[in-house]
Amino acid sequence: MHLAFSSMNTLRDPHPAELARALEDRGFESLWYGEHSHIPCSRKTPYPPGGEMPLPYRTMMDPYLSLMTAANATTRLKLGTGIALLMERDLFAQAKTIATLDQLSNGRVMIGTGVGWNQEEFENANPHPFNKRYAVMRETVAATRALWREEEASYQGQYIRFDPVWADPKPLQPGGPKVFLGAMGPLGRKHAAAWADGWYPVDVAMGDVEQSVSSFREEVRAAGRDPDDVEINIQIMDTGNLDKLKQYRDMGIERATIGVAMDLWDKPEAVMPMIDKYAKVIPELQD
Repeated sequence: MHLAFSSMNTLRDPHPAELARALEDRGFESLWYGEHSHIPCSRKTPYPPGGEMPLPYRTMMDPYLSLMTAANATTRLKLGTGIALLMERDLFAQAKTIATLDQLSNGRVMIGTGVGWNQEEFENANPHPFNKRYAVMRETVAATRALWREEEASYQGQYIRFDPVWADPKPLQPGGPKVFLGAMGPLGRKHAAAWADGWYPVDVAMGDVEQSVSSFREEVRAAGRDPDDVEINIQIMDTGNLDKLKQYRDMGIERATIGVAMDLWDKPEAVMPMIDKYAKVIPELQD
């Protein structure tokens, strides 16, 4: 099992180049950055974990620029969005941004995406109904893949439509980077099982993790796909429980992505000690 690291990607976090070099030197497989282009001041959508929304959500940097900075500082470290809000950007510009990043990083990109939790943020950037967001996401990914794969790309869906276009360069990875869907509820899991390259859940919201993973793999089979073709990237917060990682490895999970606990998001000095602690278990995870 691979070990990865995720960050809120604010100016208070370690610089992307510094963080990326530290991760690569210690044997981490990948670095993942999340995305919020803005937070509406008049937000009424509750923060999903409850309570007040943490301040770092308001100060996140652009994930693609930060990942390009990380790419320039490393040679092997893979680069992920965890998660990107693909529906909140222009489709064509975004496909080109990701393709360019993949080319300039020598094919190291992975895309984690989700429908988002903030209705007002979604509606500021997307003309489609919020209650149809999973269908819009499916079309967004399908249309993006068409731009990555077809010489004269076109797409005709219910929500996204465009006649043939030239959209180059293509990503270096044939077919484009893998797309992981971050989704926890029944509808989101169904979509991940049906069309995503991977599932990106958060372990603390999964209940019985082993049962949840088993159920997801059954959903993949029911969708007519091979579970071995759909990776699982499980997000965990730092609890100091290194044995839990070994349990996830034994479940056949391909990647565990760690991040600092929410109460430490504004304490960048906690990052490097945590990376050093988890680096010690990496050789055991790859046995």
